[in-house]
Amino acid sequence: MQTIYAMHQSGSDDLTKQEKFLKASLDNILDLYLILLSSLVELRKKEATYIELAKNKHLATPEERNPNTRFINNTVLLALENNPSLQQALEYNHINNWQNNDDTIIYMLQDVKNSALYQKYMAKPTVTFEEERFFVMDLFTEIIAPNEKLYAYLEDFKLTWVDDIPVVNTLIQKQLRHFTSEEFRVPKIFKDAEDADFAVDLLRKTLLNEKEFGKEFENKTPNWDLERIAELDTIILKMAICEFIKFPSIPAKVTINEYLELAKEYSTPKSSLFINGILDNLVKEFQANGKMKKAGRGLL
Repeated sequence: MQTIYAMHQSGSDDLTKQEKFLKASLDNILDLYLILLSSLVELRKKEATYIELAKNKHLATPEERNPNTRFINNTVLLALENNPSLQQALEYNHINNWQNNDDTIIYMLQDVKNSALYQKYMAKPTVTFEEERFFVMDLFTEIIAPNEKLYAYLEDFKLTWVDDIPVVNTLIQKQLRHFTSEEFRVPKIFKDAEDADFAVDLLRKTLLNEKEFGKEFENKTPNWDLERIAELDTIILKMAICEFIKFPSIPAKVTINEYLELAKEYSTPKSSLFINGILDNLVKEFQANGKMKKAGRGLL
């Protein structure tokens, strides 16, 4: 949707260029995941460095000579740091953001150490693995994920990540909640080749049939002037119609629900009601005239 909108705004008709941009944006989601997850590792490393420097000071205090090392010895943080899957992915994707920009890590570490969550964890006489795991999950959820400094860094680094951050955060939270060092793996972006091709296929088929899809709803908006309909709404309608007609394996109900969510998130307050009405009528029409042929289970 955003790629098509950007293409309209620029007046470009270079489909190949837009396909490459879309593919790169999808591939970059893995980089975002790795940067966010590795922030936990870098926070532990930075604190370990601070503790070592403090211990070796000429006039170190008793507290500095015998520091509380619970945070840097957290089993989950250490397991992440030494996890082969994560190490290989960071190296292969050349993720070295925190080595080059450790000011964000320093800022977040201060927030961590000032938090009630950290202070409560550090004050416990002993901790179980389960307590360590839930501490790391809460640390990510309550301090890292909503951190404004981190968000600003990510937004400046790659603008397309703004919409990907909530999805990636949710995935990391789920992985931390069920973390075991033996089972942890960096996930694949796509489940298979068909999944990888879907977004580009949808982009291409929508753009190549825009005029045709636009005609499907131009006479079905009696109370709306087509020129006054929000451009995002027309893009959403065309993409949904594309799925109705060109993607027989996608249930019509799934298509409608997905595009209503897009309308609620990105378009005007009334857009979802407008789009829902148009799509409902189109489904009935396409079913009646045989234009929409769905194949498979659960597609009614």
